[in-house]
Amino acid sequence: MGIVKISDDLHEEIRKASTVMVRSINAQAEFWIKIGMLAETNPSMSFTQIMSEEMKRAEVELRVVAGG
Repeated sequence: MGIVKISDDLHEEIRKASTVMVRSINAQAEFWIKIGMLAETNPSMSFTQIMSEEMKRAEVELRVVAGG
């Protein structure tokens, strides 16, 4: 664990997003960092594909909503 220096503006955006996503500020920053790393290492995958793969790895049962 360590300290990451970020701009005040980015911190404010993380704070606002964390409220919407019901995460702590640290959890929101960690989520964005993880997704960013996955996106960089898998440039052909969309955000939705990345999230679907992560859910499968976590053994989350995904259900398709009819008509959606």
